[in-house]
This record gives sequence, C-alpha cells and structure tokens, in this order.
Amino acid sequence: MDCPSEENLITMKLSEIDNVMHLDFNLEERILKIYHYADVEIISIALKELKLNESLISSEETDEIINESKSNQSKLLWTVLLLNFVFFVIEMSTGLISKSMGLVADSLDMLADSFVYGLSLIAVGGTILKKKRIAKYAGYFQITLAIMGIVEVIRRFLAYEALPVFSTMIIVSLFALIANSICLYLLQKSKSKEAHMRASMIFTSNDIIINLGVIVAGVLVHWLKSGLPDLIIGVIVFLLVIQGAFRTLKLSK
Repeated sequence: MDCPSEENLITMKLSEIDNVMHLDFNLEERILKIYHYADVEIISIALKELKLNESLISSEETDEIINESKSNQSKLLWTVLLLNFVFFVIEMSTGLISKSMGLVADSLDMLADSFVYGLSLIAVGGTILKKKRIAKYAGYFQITLAIMGIVEVIRRFLAYEALPVFSTMIIVSLFALIANSICLYLLQKSKSKEAHMRASMIFTSNDIIINLGVIVAGVLVHWLKSGLPDLIIGVIVFLLVIQGAFRTLKLSK
C-alpha cells in the first residue's frame, strides 16, 4: 500500500464486508489500521485477494477511537441538520409569501439536506457498508425531490404568476448563504472521508452555489421586471440537486 489508488482499492474491497467500522490509512509508513467486529480471517482473505503483499502487525481490542469519532460526527451533523431545517422553514414561508420559485426550490433543497444529515446520523458509528447504503438512500431521495420541483416549475411557467418580491429573494438568500458557508466549513474541518460525510459536503457545496444563483435571479427579476429569471433559477437548482445526487450515488458503490 503506497499510493492513493491502492487505498481506494482496499476501501472498496473491505466495504463489501459487514462489521468493518473504520479504516485508518498511513501511506507514509504503509500501515493500515482496521477497526472492526468482523472475523479477522475474513478480512485477511479479502486483503490477500488484492495481492498487495500484506502482513498482520498486531491485533488488539479497542473502542476509544471509534467512540470519539462517533461523538464528534454526531455533534457536527446535529448542528448542520438544525441549521438546514431552520432555513427550510424560513425559505419555504418567505418563498410562498414572495411567490419566488427560487426560494421555494432552495427551501426544498434545505429539507432534502436535513433528511440527508438525519440519515448520516443513523450511519454514525455504523459499518462502511451501512454508510454506503445511507449515501445511496440520500441520493435517490434528492432525485425524487428534484423531479417534483421541476414539475412545479413547469406548472408555474404555463400558468400566470405574480412577479416575485426580489428584495425578499436577495435578503433571505444572503442569510442562507452565510448559514451554508458555516455548515461547509464545519464539515470540511472534520476531514472525514467516509461516504455519508462526503455526501453531506457535496450537498452543502451545491447549496452555496444555489444561494448565489437565487441572489442573481432576484437582481434580474427587479431589473427585467419579469418572473422568468426566478423560474430559470428554480430549474437550475433542481438540476444541481440531481447532479449532486448522482455524485452521491457514486459514493455508495
């Protein structure tokens, strides 16, 4: 084990084994620590199939690192979950009042993120296999929500809708941008490479792009005196959600 490609190869191989909890790679010293409840012989056979000239250095019982990691991840995920759910409520209510599809779309994205963080909390302390399954469920949920949103955009495009309140779009999105930036900072600070945590980072990165898009749409609505930019950003939001969902589904493989 002396390069990132071999690290990925090992991760994919061991993710097929249930009760493998965490992998700690040290590429410089070519050492891999495996935290697990699985049979050592099963893990050994899986590694031998990769033909990387591995050898067992030592084996001992411990739960300190896993428990510490579980506690830290849980606190982080609860923080970002609450922030996202609060802004889902704020953006949905202001979006309906201001008749902004952009804010409604962003609020639904926030709701989906809250769902993802909730699933990630379930995955904390679980096996690698369980975490990949959580990432898969999150991806499918995002796709379903995005399709429903696009249908609503089409309905609004075909029917007459009053002009969105551009000032509400801009102000609310600015606050949402700040909240999502905080969430992304906290997630990146954790430096986690686990599938459920990386899925959370993908969704939050998309949220920041979406917030900026809604702000631009608000400016264009005011400048052009048209609700079309708001509908366009709504479609873009849901397409970004679908893109993020497919990236997350790749993590689950």
